[in-house]
Amino acid sequence: MSHPSTYNPSTGFEQWLDKRMPIVRLAHDSFVDFPTPKNLNYWYTFGGILTVCLVIQIITGVILAMHYTPHTDYAFESVEHIMRDVNYGWLMRYVHANGASMFFIAVYLHMFRGLYYGSYKEPREVLWMLGVVIFLLMMATAFMGYVLPWGQMSYWGATVITNLFSAVPFVGDQIVTLLWGGFSVDNPTLNRFFSLHYLLPFAIFGVVILHVWALHVPGNNNPSGVDVKDVKKDTVPFHPYYTVKDGFAIVVFLILFAAFVFFNPNALGHADNYVPADPLVTPASIVPEWYFLPFYAILRAITFDFLFIDAKLGGVIAMFSSILVLFALPWLDTSKVRSMRYRPVARMWFFLFVIVCLMLGWLGGQAAEGVYVTLAQICTAYYFAFFLIILPLLGVMETPKPLPKSISEAVLKKTKTVETSPAPGIGGAQPAPAE
Repeated sequence: MSHPSTYNPSTGFEQWLDKRMPIVRLAHDSFVDFPTPKNLNYWYTFGGILTVCLVIQIITGVILAMHYTPHTDYAFESVEHIMRDVNYGWLMRYVHANGASMFFIAVYLHMFRGLYYGSYKEPREVLWMLGVVIFLLMMATAFMGYVLPWGQMSYWGATVITNLFSAVPFVGDQIVTLLWGGFSVDNPTLNRFFSLHYLLPFAIFGVVILHVWALHVPGNNNPSGVDVKDVKKDTVPFHPYYTVKDGFAIVVFLILFAAFVFFNPNALGHADNYVPADPLVTPASIVPEWYFLPFYAILRAITFDFLFIDAKLGGVIAMFSSILVLFALPWLDTSKVRSMRYRPVARMWFFLFVIVCLMLGWLGGQAAEGVYVTLAQICTAYYFAFFLIILPLLGVMETPKPLPKSISEAVLKKTKTVETSPAPGIGGAQPAPAE
């Protein structure tokens, strides 16, 4: 949301710098005096939380890289060396490992919020697509990072996932050979994954800058989904209102983060990864990290051939399509109303979609047999139907509730409703005392 700059350099140095590189002005206009809708709730704090998570991952990752050895003969031992011999190495390792899970918890909540409030709709299409790019880069980075400890689940997870590319017609085997750096998952693979795992977070940081830039052009969406009509009435400065609000949310999130790090650091990991990688011993079950399980369930749900596409290739196509479909979401949802607060039918289908995503996560950790496969197929069908059928049809068929005329009107109406609601008591509202 473009607005005139209110930055006024107060010292000689600031005036000198402002004429040559107005970086302080940019920060002030973007993060201090930026006009922000006054009705943002705590679901809008996950952008700041994700920024903190990214910084934590980069700092701890750089420290761990100083002590890690990317070689199949020494990788597992170097991780144990970090845990036992490096000062606070155990803390860096646990913060980094659990930080990945915290990162994905925050990003999934951030994405569901964007879906619910229609933050992908015009004019924020590029903002949404940059977010999906960040999500893809996160998934690639997390997968490669999971391989680095070179435990049993690391090795076999890398073997299974990279082998999926062999299903691609004509070039599949060449892609797998390129990923492996040879003809099996071995030392060249580990070196490739370590290099990319170190590099990609900085690429993510770069896309995050573009993401924030794309956010500041049209401005924040808001729970009402209506545009800012009057900057003075509908917005407040980002600081101190939202810096304090985001700061509080970040502190609460870090308390949850610390609870995992200090009290149950291995809760979100897999026990087999504390066993050194052995190509001759296959684990009883090979599962990815929890944040990949919904997509793993979609991959395994395709157990049938379709026309000239065999089941393996069909599963790979379905898994990647489940992410790529998000790029087309701004055009698949045909409704002119952004927020599902005013779309009761869409809200019902959305909550069912959330349940289906949770179900897919659970099914991804189950054996690919019996009723689990059937349930995964049903959930996969609904996942794609939500984007490709339900949202396009609802935009045509659903009659939304009346929208407020402005953000200020929505806030005042809500405040008035709260103030005039009867006080709770035994048997309902209590009569006012006689004077």
